Amino acid sequence: MPDMPIVVFADGAAKRNPGPGGWGAILVTPSGEVTELGGSAAHTTNNRMELTAAIEALRALRAVPGPVALHTDSTYVIRGIRDWSQAWRRRGWKTAEGRDVVNRDLWEVLMTLREQRAQVGDLTWHYVRGHTGVPGNERADAIADAFASGRPPRLYRGPLIRYDVAVLDLPEDTRVPVRPAGSPRRRPAAPHSYLSLVDGRPERHATWAACERRVKGRSGARFKKAMSPAEEVDILRAWGFSPDDL
Repeated sequence: MPDMPIVVFADGAAKRNPGPGGWGAILVTPSGEVTELGGSAAHTTNNRMELTAAIEALRALRAVPGPVALHTDSTYVIRGIRDWSQAWRRRGWKTAEGRDVVNRDLWEVLMTLREQRAQVGDLTWHYVRGHTGVPGNERADAIADAFASGRPPRLYRGPLIRYDVAVLDLPEDTRVPVRPAGSPRRRPAAPHSYLSLVDGRPERHATWAACERRVKGRSGARFKKAMSPAEEVDILRAWGFSPDDL
């Protein structure tokens, strides 16, 4: 069985873009320890904060061996690290059109950290769509937004069992694939349902919007997407309920 990865969520935000910015990251180790990270910049862009979140997360893990699964909702970060960065470096940090690469300073740091990571463990990049109810992404976004707004949040550091974010409720498979040129894209399957748990009472929802309305702002609320009736039953059982409780 392969080693369980360190799960990372990273996100960035900038008000008025450019303007005051913030970044947030969550690190979850296989041993069940959670560390939240965050910071701010007086004048920056959203893309710089997205890069900074990934950089600071990997910096925090430099001395920690084992695989890392890094989740971000930034297509800029995903495409840059996967598709563009090596070509930029070969061209002397020029784009295909001959222009200077924007945010070169941060891209160089991120590439170095990626190369260092390869010496101690595998690093996989996972794209998650923002604001779709992925708990880790929502919390990283909240941390980044709070720092960007000048209201630094209290950052959690401690055991996963006491963490009130269902951070390991992950999407099905968000690893960024290497897709052969010309191969067709497959339409993702539609969810069977969305489940929420608020004040000890579960509910089923047909859409994420309905689920979000119920859980937003509710302390200790839990939510998860079910892709099939069987998965719905499994989620309910994990929460201590059955379909008859809906």
